[in-house]
Amino acid sequence: MNYPKKVTIGDITVRDGFQHEEKFIPTEAKIWLAEELILAGFRHIEVTNLGNPKGMPQFKDADEVLKGIRSSKKIAHLLDKVSLTCITIREKAVERAIEARKEGWGPDRILFMVSTSESHHKTNSGLSLADYWKMVEKWIPLAHDAGLKVNGTVSTIWGCPIEGPTDMNKAIEFTKHWLDIGANDVEHADHDGSASPDRVYKYYSMLLDSGVRVEKQIVHFHTTRGWGLANVLAALQAGMVNYESTMGGIGGQPANFVDGVPVTGTGKYYYKDPNIVGLVSTEDMVVMMDEMGIDTQLDIDKVLEIGAMVERITGRRLRSESIRNGRIPKTLSGRK
Repeated sequence: MNYPKKVTIGDITVRDGFQHEEKFIPTEAKIWLAEELILAGFRHIEVTNLGNPKGMPQFKDADEVLKGIRSSKKIAHLLDKVSLTCITIREKAVERAIEARKEGWGPDRILFMVSTSESHHKTNSGLSLADYWKMVEKWIPLAHDAGLKVNGTVSTIWGCPIEGPTDMNKAIEFTKHWLDIGANDVEHADHDGSASPDRVYKYYSMLLDSGVRVEKQIVHFHTTRGWGLANVLAALQAGMVNYESTMGGIGGQPANFVDGVPVTGTGKYYYKDPNIVGLVSTEDMVVMMDEMGIDTQLDIDKVLEIGAMVERITGRRLRSESIRNGRIPKTLSGRK
């Protein structure tokens, strides 16, 4: 089997991981986690959502998190090598990112999102696909003028939690459109665990055969049904080199209940059991890749330490097995 010799992994716990938590994660904990991830070698992290916090109060501290990371002495020597991403689904969030960037504490990169399923897209953005494309075509040049890079995400590639099966060819079309209108990279997202390994391999093979540059494509899997690492393996076989994940495999649809208060989020949960949703576990993925001889460019022992601390931050057992069992020894123990 042929796998890439080296991969890049972005950790998105501070945003995507914590957005599904039904208790508010303290601002200081978010900043601490961002610092530790950067010290462990991560150079791409998502840190917050700049949308209206009324529906997602987990991100009511967005400005404080960004300012705290930017002013951190622990990572000051590394920040010029790091890309901080914020989610900016709609116009006001983009305006907020641009203004923060001009003031010197904003993100390096913003993320827009489309779904190949019209109903899923409307639920997430409040706009039709046609209107959303018009909106991002206006704002991408303005973001670039402010020094921001832009990610265009494509969701519901392998299925939609609302409508059901989707056409993978549509996702290829959307990817090309993102690149045509100026997106710097494209995230390919299985947002509800619908992808199976055979279709993952088929999709990423189709994607690379379409002529897009592999370094501009990012792999994003959920593991709702337990297939996350199998899908990572399939993506590796197809030749993908950029991945993202969360500590402990947490995250998913924004919480609709935070600190005892019902909130809008994105509406009713898509899942039968909202406690077992989440992304691929960063800890398990980097340990697996290390065993496969793939360079993750990370301090894996530190990643496992961070994973254990994220369990304490969230207050429960998460989905990483590697923080329980550790890495596989590389040398003889000396015991007889």
